[in-house]
Amino acid sequence: MNPLTILLVIAGYFALLFFISYLAGRKADNAGFFSGNRSSNWLLVAMSTIGAAISGVTFVSVPGMVATSGWAYMQMVLGFTVGQFLIAYVLIPLYYKLNLTSIYQYLQQRFGMNTYKSGAWLFFVSKMLGASVRLFVVSEVLQLLVFDRLSVPVPFWMNAIITVLIVYLCTFKGGVKSLIWTDLLKTCCLILSVALSIYFVLRAGVNIDGWSSSDMTRVFFFDNPKEGTYFWKQFLAGIFLVIATTGLDQDLMQRTLSCKNPRESQKNIIVGALMQIVVIGLFLFLGYLLYTYAAQTGVAEVAQLKGDDVFPFLATGNYFPVIVGVLFIIGFIAAAYSAAGGALTALTTSFTVDILNKENDAKLTKVRTLVHIGMAILMAICIYVIHLLNDDSVIQTVYKVASYTYGPLLGMFCFGIFTKKQVRDRWIPFVVLLAPVITWVIDVNSVAWFNGYVFSHERLILNALLTFIGMICLMKKSNK
Repeated sequence: MNPLTILLVIAGYFALLFFISYLAGRKADNAGFFSGNRSSNWLLVAMSTIGAAISGVTFVSVPGMVATSGWAYMQMVLGFTVGQFLIAYVLIPLYYKLNLTSIYQYLQQRFGMNTYKSGAWLFFVSKMLGASVRLFVVSEVLQLLVFDRLSVPVPFWMNAIITVLIVYLCTFKGGVKSLIWTDLLKTCCLILSVALSIYFVLRAGVNIDGWSSSDMTRVFFFDNPKEGTYFWKQFLAGIFLVIATTGLDQDLMQRTLSCKNPRESQKNIIVGALMQIVVIGLFLFLGYLLYTYAAQTGVAEVAQLKGDDVFPFLATGNYFPVIVGVLFIIGFIAAAYSAAGGALTALTTSFTVDILNKENDAKLTKVRTLVHIGMAILMAICIYVIHLLNDDSVIQTVYKVASYTYGPLLGMFCFGIFTKKQVRDRWIPFVVLLAPVITWVIDVNSVAWFNGYVFSHERLILNALLTFIGMICLMKKSNK
C-alpha cells in the first residue's frame, strides 16, 4: 500500500470519528465528562469496553503469538471471563453504593488519605506508561508505513504530537460521553476488520483441513507447570489480572459506572466478557490463517519476522487484495485510539479528582481542561522518550513496571473488601513501595530458588499478596 492510500483511509476514519465525538459531547458538562451523567446505555458501554480492552498492541500481537504458543492465550481469556463475573457482582455494587466519581475514593473512605493517594498514584504511573507504549507502537507503524515514505519525511517527534493531538481532540469536550459513542464506532471497525480479513485470507486459497489438529490451534496446556503456557498459571493469572486491570482501573470502570444503575452495569460487564471470547478467538484464528498461508505459498520472510510484524507485513504487502491492507489499517487505528482515548480521559479524571482534589472546585471546568491538556503533553513526551530508548527490552520493561503497580492496588482493595480492619494509614505508602520490590527480587531469582520456575503474569498475584500481608502487619489493635 502506498502512503497516500493509507493517509486517505486514516483521514476518512478520523473525519467520521470527530463528527461522532462532536455530536456526542457538544452539550456535555463536567458530570458528562467524568461519568457520562450516569445515563449511558449498557449495550453501548459493553461495545465500548471491548474496544478499550483491545489495544493496537493486541491487534498485532495476538495473531503473531500462535506460531510459538498456539491458542494458549485463550486459557487466560477464560480466566478473564471468571474475573469479569467477580467484578460485576462484587465491585460494581460497591462502587454504585458509594456513588464514586473516581474508584480510588473508596480507599479514602475505607482507610484514609495516604492509602487513597497511593492508589491514585499507582494508577497514574501504570496508565501513563501503558498508554504511552500503546501509542508508541501506533506511531512506529505509521512512521514506517506513511511518514518515512513521504516525499518530505515527517520526523518522529511531530508524529508523536499528531498522534496525541488526535486522541485529545476526540475526548477534550465530552470525555466519557464522547468516548462511549466513538468507541462504538471503533469496536465495530475492529470486529469487521478482523472478520473480513479472515474472509479474504480464506478466499486466497488457504488449505485449513488440518487446523483442528495443528499445534498452532492447541488451546490447553497441562504438561509443564514451569512453563508460562501452563493452564492453571494462565487461568488464575487471567482472573486476577482482569480484576486488577479492569475492576480496579479508572479507565474501564469510568465507562462502566456511566450506566444508569448497578444492574445495567452488570449486564454490560457480562455481555462484554462473552463478546471478548469471540473477538479474541477471531484474532487467534486469523493468526493461524496467516502462518498457514505463508507456509503454503512460500513466503519465506515470515520466518524471519517477529510475531508482532506478521499481520502488518502480509496485510500491507502485495499478498492479498488491497482491501485487506485497508481493513488492517482501520482495525489497528481503531484498536489503538480506543484504548488511548479512554486512558487520557481516565488520567484527567484521576488527576483532577484524586490528586488535585478539585471535584467540587468552582472553576472545575477550567481545571479539568488544563489537566487534560497537561496529560496529553506528558503522554507525547513519554512516547518520544520511549522512541529514543527504543528496543524490545525497554518496551517489555515498561510493561512489566506497569504490571507491578496493579498488584498493590489489588491487595489494598482485597483487604478493604474482605476484612473490616483499619490500618495505620500513614505507613501504607511504604507497603506500596516495598511489595513490588520484594516481588521483583523473587521474580529475578525464581529460576534458581524454585527449581527452574519462571514467573509470568502471576507476579501480580504475588505482589497483591505481599501488599495484603503488609496491611495485616499495619492493622490497628482496635477500630476505635
